[in-house]
Amino acid sequence: MGAFEIIGGKKLKGEITPQGAKNEALQVINAVLLTSEKVIINNIPDIVDVNKLIDLLSTLGVKTEKIGQGSYSFQADEIDVDFMTSDEYKIKGSSLRGSIMVVGPLLARFGKGYIPKPGGDKIGRRRLDTHFIGFQNLGAKFEYDSETNFYKAHAPNGLKGTYMLLDEASVTGTANIIMAAVLAEGETTIYNAACEPYIQQLSEMLNKMGANISGIGSNKLTIKGK
Repeated sequence: MGAFEIIGGKKLKGEITPQGAKNEALQVINAVLLTSEKVIINNIPDIVDVNKLIDLLSTLGVKTEKIGQGSYSFQADEIDVDFMTSDEYKIKGSSLRGSIMVVGPLLARFGKGYIPKPGGDKIGRRRLDTHFIGFQNLGAKFEYDSETNFYKAHAPNGLKGTYMLLDEASVTGTANIIMAAVLAEGETTIYNAACEPYIQQLSEMLNKMGANISGIGSNKLTIKGK
């Protein structure tokens, strides 16, 4: 087994710029799907999963441009939601667990969303029912087609604000529900919400985009929709 030997007693100096966090990047990049306006995100880490997501959104019609080291502009003004049922999207989406967070924004904005059964790392038990139950609480219907291996969420009459208690404080589940709720009609209160820094940063970004989210940093979030 490898080991590190650390010899202390030396004065530290200099500075570094920390790389952006992967989990946060996956959330905030998906949030650009909520608006047709241009969104600029800085300090995006240059890692495989993040690059896969950027490519995935490009196939949906999101205009992406790298404007600097770790800085990208996104504009989701010409989204082809039905492309999500294509074989190309299925292959790309199934290799990336973060692709599940595409559904919340598209469901809220377009009333429907599809996603292949997501892949990604195998660390721990990664439940998806928090996402699905959250969407259902907002008024969506969720279905799984075992033949095509696709999930489908649809809300033809739009999403409605509600009270919900999450069975687990899932970070990605909370993020997905927040993104769906910001465009829902009325007010949504989420109890047992995840409160990790990733969720805080996503919520702050959404507020800058025009959302109204309070309780940031706590396990109770209140989202006033449109």
